[in-house]
Amino acid sequence: MKRFPSVVLLALSIACSSAFAAKPKANDAVATDSTLPNVLILGDSISIGYTPVVRDALKSKANVIRPSANCGETRMGLAGIDDWLGDGKWDVIHFNWGLWDLCYRNPDSKTQGNRDKVNGKQAIPLAEYEANLERLVERLKQTGAVLVWASTTVVPEGEAGRVVGDELKYNAAAERVMKKHGVRIDDLHSLTKRFEPELFTKPGDVHYTPAGYGKIGSQAAAAIEAALKK
Repeated sequence: MKRFPSVVLLALSIACSSAFAAKPKANDAVATDSTLPNVLILGDSISIGYTPVVRDALKSKANVIRPSANCGETRMGLAGIDDWLGDGKWDVIHFNWGLWDLCYRNPDSKTQGNRDKVNGKQAIPLAEYEANLERLVERLKQTGAVLVWASTTVVPEGEAGRVVGDELKYNAAAERVMKKHGVRIDDLHSLTKRFEPELFTKPGDVHYTPAGYGKIGSQAAAAIEAALKK
């Protein structure tokens, strides 16, 4: 197998069964099998949460790898994409940017992540987001991998730095880009908007419980497996 960047070879390796009792170890080293296809997952903390489920579901079917870093918003994506891709061969890339892009932040806010949808500034305006995604998809296509876009998950009521419904606008922009380039879509938004409150870590939080990540990861794994069969 060709070289993969060190940040990529540090990945989540927690199974979706009893291992959920422990905190995910995002920096566990991943042992890869050169006889298996290579899958790269790119995204924010939501993808960090469901990657262990995907890795377990595709065990003995694919090497499932993700950067140790949170891929943040699309500007960060453009800055980091070459390092995350390395010079290895990727068969499938499952990717998302969105929740960080649409988030409002205020340096004076005491809320985690400086989130503040009242007095803050949106990280990446919608038009720039769409343009950045266009550039990111063009770069990802150069790998020859089958691309799978994961739509941005739901913004719940009461989120401190995100406006309910903004994810619909950002997903619509992303869908335009993906359709233009013939990229498959894994609709995680439709899945998570049906979630019961107990699948979120707490009210007004975009993050999920182990059970919630289990459901998201199962759908992502199915989308990736279908792409591997292309």
